[in-house]
This record gives sequence, C-alpha cells and structure tokens, in this order.
Amino acid sequence: MSPGDQEAVSSRVAGVPGREAQGNAVPSPHAAPSAETGTAWEGARFFNRDLSWLEFNRRVLAQAADARVPLLERLKFLAIFTSNLDEFFMKRVGLLRRLMQSDPDSLSHDGMTPRQQLAAIRLVVNELAAEQSRLSSTEIIPALAGADVHLLSYTELSGRDRRLVDDWYRANIFAALTPLAVDQGHRFPFISNLSDNIGVLAVPPSAPGRRGPSQPEDHEPRFARVKIPVGNGVRRFIPIPSRGSKRADRFVPLLDVIRHNLADLFPGVVINEQAAFRVTRSAGVQRDELIDPGTGSLLRSVEEDLKQRRFARAVRLELEPGASQELRLWLLDKLNLVPQDVYDHPPIDYAALFEIAEIDRPDLKERPYRPVVPKRFAPAVAAGASAHANLFATIRKQDVLVHHPYESFKHSVERFIAAAASDPDVLSIKQTLYRTTPDSPFVENLIRAAESGKQVACLVELRARFDEGRNVRFARQLEKAGVHVAYGVAGLKTHCKTSLVVRREKSGLRCYAHLGTGNYHPKTAQLYTDVGLFTCDPEITGDLVTLFNYLTGLSAPQSYRHLLVAPFTMRSRFAFLIDREIEMARRGQPCGITAKINAMEDREIAERLYQASQAGVPVTLIVRGFCCLRPGVPGLSDNIRVVSVIGRFLEHSRIFHFKSGFEDPLDGEWIISSADWMYRNLSNRVEVAVPIRDREARRKLHRIVEVSLLDQRCAWDLRPDGGYDLRRAAPDAELDSPQASGTFSTLMWEAQQD
Repeated sequence: MSPGDQEAVSSRVAGVPGREAQGNAVPSPHAAPSAETGTAWEGARFFNRDLSWLEFNRRVLAQAADARVPLLERLKFLAIFTSNLDEFFMKRVGLLRRLMQSDPDSLSHDGMTPRQQLAAIRLVVNELAAEQSRLSSTEIIPALAGADVHLLSYTELSGRDRRLVDDWYRANIFAALTPLAVDQGHRFPFISNLSDNIGVLAVPPSAPGRRGPSQPEDHEPRFARVKIPVGNGVRRFIPIPSRGSKRADRFVPLLDVIRHNLADLFPGVVINEQAAFRVTRSAGVQRDELIDPGTGSLLRSVEEDLKQRRFARAVRLELEPGASQELRLWLLDKLNLVPQDVYDHPPIDYAALFEIAEIDRPDLKERPYRPVVPKRFAPAVAAGASAHANLFATIRKQDVLVHHPYESFKHSVERFIAAAASDPDVLSIKQTLYRTTPDSPFVENLIRAAESGKQVACLVELRARFDEGRNVRFARQLEKAGVHVAYGVAGLKTHCKTSLVVRREKSGLRCYAHLGTGNYHPKTAQLYTDVGLFTCDPEITGDLVTLFNYLTGLSAPQSYRHLLVAPFTMRSRFAFLIDREIEMARRGQPCGITAKINAMEDREIAERLYQASQAGVPVTLIVRGFCCLRPGVPGLSDNIRVVSVIGRFLEHSRIFHFKSGFEDPLDGEWIISSADWMYRNLSNRVEVAVPIRDREARRKLHRIVEVSLLDQRCAWDLRPDGGYDLRRAAPDAELDSPQASGTFSTLMWEAQQD
C-alpha cells in the first residue's frame, strides 16, 4: 500500500465515532461488569456475544469507508450492513425481548441481564447508524455523483423529470397502492416485517348530513397507512434516463415519489403530517425441534410456523426523526412497543442499494473474477460431460481439496453430483441440503437420478432459518420424484454439508464423498470462501455411510473412527486435541493451535483454550464474526491472539490445525468442519468435521491460514478490551505481497497461477 493510500484510508477510518484519538483503533463497546451482579470475574473472561457481533458489523461498515474499495462495492457494503442489522434484530433482539419477559434475571456470559443488553445494543446501533448515514451522505453518494451516478430526491428533479417520473408512477404504481385508514370502521392494519410504509395524519373531508355523535369532528386528524409495494419487478429506486442517453445513471427513491403524490391517494383530504416508518418483527421460536422427524408432523409444523412468523411480535420501529409525538405514540401503542424500541428511519433505503450496485458500471466495481477449474479436475472437465469415469478416477487416484470461490464450485461440487446422476455405474446418491438456490442444480440432478432408477436419499433440513419455506417446497418436489426424503433428527438441526456416491466397480462397491464447510448453494459459493474435500478413502466414507444410516434410518447414534460428528464425538475430540497440545507444551515439544472459524462462543472450548494459553501453547484464532473469548489478558490469555479478516468475500471456511509435537506445519492434525466453535454447533446440531490426510491438501490449507495471518489490508486484531485495530501495511511493503494486497487478491492470483 502506498503512503497516499494509507492516508486516504486513515482519513476515513478516523471518521468513525470515537476513533479520532486512537487512529485505526475501534473503541471497545463492552461496558465494565456491574459490581451489583457479582459477576465481575466472569465479565473479565468473556465478551458479550451480541455486542461482539455488532463489532463485526462495524468492520463490515468499515469496508464502505475504505477509499481503496470501488464506489459501487462501497455502496454494496452499506446495504450488507443494513441487511445484517435487520437479521440481528429479528433473531437476537427478538430473543432478548422474549428473555426479558420469561427470564428477566438471566445473565449473559459477561454478566448482563436481557434489559441491560438491550440498552447496550441500542447505544452501539445508534452510533453505527449515524456513521452509516454520514458515510453515505458526505462521502459515497457525492463521490458517485462525481462519477455520474446520481441518487436524487424528488425535490432535486427538474420539472421535466418530475413529470416523467409522475407519469411513470401513475402508469405503474398508483393503482397498486392501498391507503388504509384507521377509525371506528377500520382496524389498525397489519404491518408486515421489514416493509416500508408511510404513516399519514390527515383531516378527513366533511360529510354533510352524515355526522353523528359517534363520528369524530372534522378537524380531528386520523391515521392512515400506505405500504410501499415490493416484488413482482417493482424497484425501490426508479431509474431516470439522462437526456440523449439510454443509460440510467440517475435514480430517485420510489418512497420519495409516492410521498410527493399522496394527494392522489387522499383527494379532498388535508394531510397534516406524513412520515416514513418500518417495522422489524422477531424471527420467532421454532417449535418443531422436539417433533419426531420420522413422521410427517415436522413438515406440517414448519409450514404452520411459517404462517405464524408473519405475525410475530414487533421488536423495532424505525421512524423518521421529525415525526410528531402524536404519530410516534400512536404507532408505539398499536405495535405494543416502548420508546426504547424506536430508531431513526434511515434517510434512504440502504437495503435497496443492491439495485444501484448492480448497474452496468464496471469502472466502479471490483474486476470480475472467474473461478478457475481445479487443477486436478481439469482433465475430467475437458473430457466433457459424458466422461463420468474421469472424475471418479481423479478422486480415486488422490484426495482433492477445493477452495471456493477461487476454484470453481460448478466444475467441482456441482459436477460431482451431476456426474453421479448420469453415470450408469452409480447405484445410489445421498446428500444433505441445508440451503440452496431456488433453481438448484442439486435438486434437479437428484430428481434426474431418482427418475433413472438410482436410489437417492436426501436429508432436507426444514428448519434452516429464513429458508424454511424454500426447503419445504424442495422436500415435496423431491418426494414427488421418488427421492427418499428425510427431514432431520428430533431435537437437532442437520447442518453438515456431505454427499455420498456409491458406485459399482470391478473390485466391488466403492464410495465417493464430498465433505465441505459451506452449503450446496451455487450463488453463495461465488461470494463465500469455503473448502471441500473429495475422497474415496474407505475409512472416511465408511463413517459417512454410518452417519447417513443414522440420519435417514432408525439407528441409534454410532461411534465414528475418523469423522468428528456433533453432537456425539466432535466436542470431546476437540477437547482431547486441545489437552494434547497442553501436554506437549509441558513436555517442551512443539505445540500450537490454529482455528479459522466464523464465530467463537462456546464457553467450554474457550476455557480449555485459556488453559492452553496458561500452559504456554500459542493459540491463533481467525474469527470473522463475533468472538466471546477475550485474548491477551495477562495471566489468562497471554498466548491467544484473535484476527478477523473482512473484505471482498465472506470468510466462511472452518479450518483447524493442532501441531501435535511436529515442527513442520504440514504435520500434526489438519481438520475442516461445517461447525464453528459455538455451543449450538457442538451440542445441538448434526455437524461433521473431517481430518485432512493428503499432504497437498494440507499444504493448501496451510497457505490459506498463512495468507490470512499475513494480511495487512483487510485484517483486524482483537484487543483485550473488545475493540479492534485495523492493520496497515508498512510503506515499503511490495504491492503484490499478501501484506499489502490482502487475503483475497493474493489467493486469487495464486489460484490463477496454479
């Protein structure tokens, strides 16, 4: 990074509230534990999960502040920040609201009650929202205007453009709007989750001869609500073609157009006030986890929960700051909220900025990256779709580890299932599906395989949060085609990402497997970094056969010789591996623990890592999201460091390395997993971790970890107080080095060289 680049980044990082005095250091959001709770020592040992998650979202927002990131990508990070925050309120704030009612005295790991956590969350959210608004209004939107992409308000349009927009509105939107008044004859309307609305206080027209004692006086304002339409091709930003040009480089918010045409919806009415508002509802409680998945009741229960979720309790009201007290109190009363649940409605619809980020301006985006065909699979791909045996021969020769999105998901994972569906020597296919795309090639190929006479079994996890409806449809579609569909295990979500192909060969039946860290989701495979192993190692596939028999049949939980399977053997195996490193340290032998995960929350694992640190074991955690473990505390975690990498792709792979007495980093224990170090992953889900034995595969995993730790562009270091420091490359660092170019650019370049 050049000195000029450093100065540009510094000027933007300094804009985050509280950073002025600390340079690139983010102040800690974690309040000191209350002496009244008697949990000061516990508070010193752990960070609050939800405040730590908000710090992750702060690091996402920092991407929007980074001048080195192309403008439309910065705009996209504003949208990602909002989307993340919406889900946070639906899931975590919704949970805390329920806890405040059912168990108000319960304490978090850091000793806070639900009420205290909600208050702390509110402070941080308001701070981050203010920074998002500042970034968009003073930096990103003006910079886009300088690049001839204009986000305009209705009042900024010329008379000609207003007429053009108004004509479009009357032709395409007006008839779809339904103003809903609230009075004695009209109940308060249901406000759907995350919908954009305009609240109106208006004086109705007089009705001569019809006024009675039960009707309000004409001068009393009444409430009405107008919902902004969504779906069916309706965009939140209306493109306005520039005069003499077909390119849509000017946009006006649909909400803005509607609110300036409200007179058409309320003819003859005096509108006293109008204000935009949005409601966030809790994601709800999944009641189905205790239902026997061997019956059809789980499917029906999930369908019923989906219906009920629409009416879940409101947890947040976003309202324009200038709204009157009358309107504010009206909405709070009807939504059963309190003033602390009200947040300022953002000046623009940040979630809809994805629309703008998709415009055809390659000069304002990251250079498109085309994943490479994995080197080991290249001959099979070149041989064509009909050469099924080539792919299986490649796996039979040697294990293959793939790294997405640097290496093609389509030409590895998708091709594996497609080849199995077409290969006449394949007898059966088994797969777990947690999340996938609406037009999933996996569903299509499983159906094709079943229709060709192969035995096909698929475990569809109906309880995948926010994908329940889609997975219900997949389950019915697969069943209709003759696929044997299982819905999961009673009380446990099935979160593992595994596929098993049984093939008839000269030597008898041989099993081929794919075990990965990410979902069978072609779209997110282009945006998330994940690793996956293809193997026909009978010791691994034998364990996988046992696992599928458990998932789809009636067998009791079994022991596994090589796979780490939660909730049965994974926790105890990780505990054993950590304890072994402690013993190595005591013997003076090489020791060390490295884990690359999405989240670190499990207290039992954290306590063992503290013990390892105190025994002298170096512990390095690369944690993209929240981390409840507190690193660098004297006497507790001196030997633990935590790094977070945030950038172009979402870091999603889970990779573990335990030195086990070996100096060579390619020795010891290397493991990839579908599970993070979270209680739910280790105790309440079916997860799979697989040891990596192939030395070339280990070399690739080591390089992934190494580049992440060298990163001086996208990496943040977690401090003992919970704040994060953004790394900066030295002025003399080579521009194409991992230190200066960052994890993503380095791994892209290396994938292309292979």
